[in-house]
Amino acid sequence: MFRVLGKLRWPIQSACFFVFLALFFYVCWPYDVRHHAEARAAREIVEAETFLALDPLVSVSTALAARAWVWPLAWAGVLLAICLVIPRGFCSYACPFGTLLDAFNWAVGKRMKSLHVKKRGWWVHLRYYLLAGVLAAAVCGVLLSGFVAATPVFTRAMMYLVAPLQLGFAKGWYLIPPMHAGHWLSIGLFAFTIVLGLLGARFWCRCLCPSGAVFSAANTLRLTERRVTDACIECGKCVRACSFDAINPDFTTRPLDCTFCQSCARACPVSAIHFGWRSVGGASVPRVALRGAETPRPQVPCVSDRPLSRRGFAAGLGAGLVVASGMRQLRGAPPDAPPLRPPGSVPEPRFLQLCVRCGQCLKACPFNALQPMGFEGGFESLWTPRLAPDWVGCEPKCNNCGQVCPTGAIRALPLDEKRAARIGLAIVNEATCLPYLGTEACQMCFDECRAAGYDAIEFVRVHVEVGDDGQPVEGSGFSAPVVLADKCNGCGLCQSRCYHINAKQKRLMAESSIVVIAGPGNEDRLSHGSYLALREAERRQREEERKGLQLKGAGDSYLPDFLR
Repeated sequence: MFRVLGKLRWPIQSACFFVFLALFFYVCWPYDVRHHAEARAAREIVEAETFLALDPLVSVSTALAARAWVWPLAWAGVLLAICLVIPRGFCSYACPFGTLLDAFNWAVGKRMKSLHVKKRGWWVHLRYYLLAGVLAAAVCGVLLSGFVAATPVFTRAMMYLVAPLQLGFAKGWYLIPPMHAGHWLSIGLFAFTIVLGLLGARFWCRCLCPSGAVFSAANTLRLTERRVTDACIECGKCVRACSFDAINPDFTTRPLDCTFCQSCARACPVSAIHFGWRSVGGASVPRVALRGAETPRPQVPCVSDRPLSRRGFAAGLGAGLVVASGMRQLRGAPPDAPPLRPPGSVPEPRFLQLCVRCGQCLKACPFNALQPMGFEGGFESLWTPRLAPDWVGCEPKCNNCGQVCPTGAIRALPLDEKRAARIGLAIVNEATCLPYLGTEACQMCFDECRAAGYDAIEFVRVHVEVGDDGQPVEGSGFSAPVVLADKCNGCGLCQSRCYHINAKQKRLMAESSIVVIAGPGNEDRLSHGSYLALREAERRQREEERKGLQLKGAGDSYLPDFLR
């Protein structure tokens, strides 16, 4: 069974990489359709967030940071169970980032061997210390896995590097929003992990990947192992073939590093390497006596295989605690208004504890209504999604962002629930609004809101003068847009239309005259429960208040209207 698995490694690896690309470029492609939610659901044979949900570091760290288990990430537990039989199998068979690193090594890395460093330097255990830091920060309620875990790093880089090319060639370059420092930092981090391949094949995976460290820890419970028989001729071909440096100088196995890729077995000219079930007793079996020798050759431990450093672990834990504290202390200056989060986002503190900054919601969002935050909200908000209504508003027939979120930072809401979730509240700036200024008849915000089906903007007569008799003066006042707070869900379509036509195209104003504002009282951020039920409860409360006012008004009917 295991021999066949080894022969199928490249087909399996290629298939997994193709599935990843299909999910990213096809399933998460929100264009060429009118009903975005239905189109994505029809294409989603495999869930778009599958590979993110399989990353065990994402699962463990979000559960620790949010103090709650995230059920969509339970697949990571299933994967860890499979890895008891195929130790670190995800790293060698399924990880799309690992496949890209293999391709880089084939195309570039192996041709520049002069840059390679020795495999067993002081850096070989850095991934464990990095894992300790990420988990320590998670215990403090700060999520760092989105910055260093393999799958979020790769997915985010694809979003910032490749997705704009897809959008530009397919729909038009004008649809690509401008980039900021946060984009370049993410691209630089991704480029750094790739360039590390110049130091040796899979250098990132072997020495720095904290997600791989979780799989390595699970290897201690493995049910299978690599064995070397006495047929070994010590040619060293297996050592050179192993990208993960899982073979000791005496050709035995480093069990925490072995990924069961079986490259060594394929390279062995005498078939001395076998993969099978672990021997009773659990210890890794050393090489048996060489053919013709009288006694077994002793296994001499070398300095490169020394145990993990307690000081290194302590340093990793300390660094995680310091970074967690620093991210909270060094938050950016409070913005003019809180960021507009995607519809269905959980409350802000929990949102920051769950969001892994993968960029999946950005890819699935039509016309880039969702964009990543830069440093304006501090390091803790970096790369988290926000609605950018000056660019485009939230599509009323789309709920993709919640459906592709792997951690529940954005709830997976049905379309009717999503439409009932308030992102913010639109506010009209009377100082710049054209109808209020009386300079031009404009009702674009009204038309846009009606077309979306919200009907949250009405034109009413405002600034009406009241005569001595308490009645409005005929002919006074003027018609202008007024936002009905009980109907507005903060989609930003009105702001987008006003900005692009009046501000950007006609240059009648510096910014949109109607702006969506988030914050307490203007948005709904429920961790659980129904937004429709919340809207219904608010409607009933308004009805009761209206009836109370009517009863109160019946007792003072002798007063003028404006004194009641």
